Amino acid sequence: MIGKMLGNRYEILEQLGGGGMAIVYKGRDAILNRMVTIKLLRPEYASDEDFVRRFRREAQSVASLSHPNIVSIYDVGRENHSHYLVMEYVDGEDLRSIIKREGPLEPSRAVRIARQVCDALEHAHENNIVHRDVKPHNILITRSGRAKLTDFGIALEASAATVTSSDTIVGSVHYLSPEQARGEVAGPGSDIYSLGVVLYEMLSGSLPFTGDSPISIALKHIQSSPEPLTVRKPDVPPSLEWAVMKALHKEPDKRYSSVREMSFRLEESVNGDDGDTTRIISVERDDMLALKASAQPFPSREKPAKRLSPAGWVTVIALIMLMAGAALYGYYRFVNVPEVTVPSVVGKPLSEAEEILDQKKLKSKVKEQYHNTVSQGIVIAQEYGPNDPPVKINRVITLTVSKGSDLKEVPNLIKLNVIDARIKITEAGFEMEEPPKEEFSSEVEKGFVISQEPAANVRAPKGSRISLRVSKGTEPAARKIPDLRGLTVNQATIKLGEVKLEMDRDLIYQYSAQYLRGQIVSHTPGPGEQVVDGTAVKVNVSNGPGPSARDAKVYVREIPNDGKPHVVKITVTDVRGTNDAYIKTHNPGDQVAETVTYWGRATIKVYVDDKLIKEQVID
Repeated sequence: MIGKMLGNRYEILEQLGGGGMAIVYKGRDAILNRMVTIKLLRPEYASDEDFVRRFRREAQSVASLSHPNIVSIYDVGRENHSHYLVMEYVDGEDLRSIIKREGPLEPSRAVRIARQVCDALEHAHENNIVHRDVKPHNILITRSGRAKLTDFGIALEASAATVTSSDTIVGSVHYLSPEQARGEVAGPGSDIYSLGVVLYEMLSGSLPFTGDSPISIALKHIQSSPEPLTVRKPDVPPSLEWAVMKALHKEPDKRYSSVREMSFRLEESVNGDDGDTTRIISVERDDMLALKASAQPFPSREKPAKRLSPAGWVTVIALIMLMAGAALYGYYRFVNVPEVTVPSVVGKPLSEAEEILDQKKLKSKVKEQYHNTVSQGIVIAQEYGPNDPPVKINRVITLTVSKGSDLKEVPNLIKLNVIDARIKITEAGFEMEEPPKEEFSSEVEKGFVISQEPAANVRAPKGSRISLRVSKGTEPAARKIPDLRGLTVNQATIKLGEVKLEMDRDLIYQYSAQYLRGQIVSHTPGPGEQVVDGTAVKVNVSNGPGPSARDAKVYVREIPNDGKPHVVKITVTDVRGTNDAYIKTHNPGDQVAETVTYWGRATIKVYVDDKLIKEQVID
């Protein structure tokens, strides 16, 4: 691929790396003369619609974002069967390489990097985009120290389902949130957890969870508490340790409410005074102690047992009876609850679905999602259904309800070139139908858009396709091929130019006994055929020997004897063309006997005072 030009604009210079889905190259934008990063989908995935859709999703996700801590996307295109993205070139290295080379980072430096990633994620979350794959490999650090988040290939809108149809866990398992590991919906809190893992690794130089297989690591994310940072790195400030451990809470609602809050707490943890630090630690002291207790058993000392007094025994027995009664009440109140099979309400209006669930003594919770084919207010999916095990009554069933099509305004693409039109389509949240249709136009320059469907400024479902008709330029006029036989190459070139045609540069020489050396024997297209402007005519040229020269005697006895002088002219038409063989003024009543030379078949004509008096064809 090195040296290949994509879209007649982007030259591939060198390979920078690659992942499971794409190969990343350094390239040059020939038009703007700047370095770019080119992400090329691997050939084996070019025909896989799921991978192509995920690849395009990255362009769509980043196209809606504009932030100094997010790698920008410039263009998206397809070359033959290769899909590619053109992005901002970052002169630096990824965070994973820095940690591998330098080990644990200074707390102030680690926090500075994490807060910049927080800023990037805050912008993405504000635009309803969840990254879902935050890890050091996807964080680039420029030479000036700026962090830039990249690789939105598995990002989705926060309102969309984020579990694959095959229940495959999406994302890198070492940085996976517990809810992602369980195959649940990933929200902004999942990005917070993953960033917490990255911060833990920056501060300690190691990951919080490792294992022999991806499944064992995923289970640890779900079940185990990470070892406190101060155990691995004692010089980490306690306030910073708490800030990291809060991001790593198993329950999303017990993490930070937003990445903005996380950024604020990280800043406090390294810049706050002692009073601030004490206050921060005390706020979540119980959580912190629970985390440490789960990872670090405390030694205990045996103490002499004390004897209970009679009054003490009465108190103990009363407590035991009270606990037993409470347990029995809890069993009948919360455990021995009737179970029901959840009916299917998919495809039903929300009000009807809620009524059906209510009849089964089930509660419902609604979340809305755009859908291009399901009408607004209709249930798209439900958390539990008739194929799942029965649930207890009063169970809350989450219903996903259609918000209808996410309608976007179609941009005006008329008279844009194809590259600019493709970028504008992607930025507006649509896809361009490939390849665009082409037709001749006398009004629109070649390579520019003539018309579009849907039309500009109408509203269409997000992600739908826009088809374009692109100009092929002015349609060439029809021309008639002149007869070039017997002409020299120069003569034929001039004659073709007069009708806006040209001669093919590759001349074919052949033996000919009919035409003299250098004369055109035949040509393609042939005489009288219709072609368009600029057509190149292929010619066959005689290489000799041609016909031999012969003589003919011409007699003229028809000169009038009227007392006036008369002009006699003899012409010869043969392979050389038409030439005057004899012209002379004679007295009245003269007779002429003239020998003329000709090559091949010839036509001899005699004129007296420009009046044809004799014509003869000689083979």
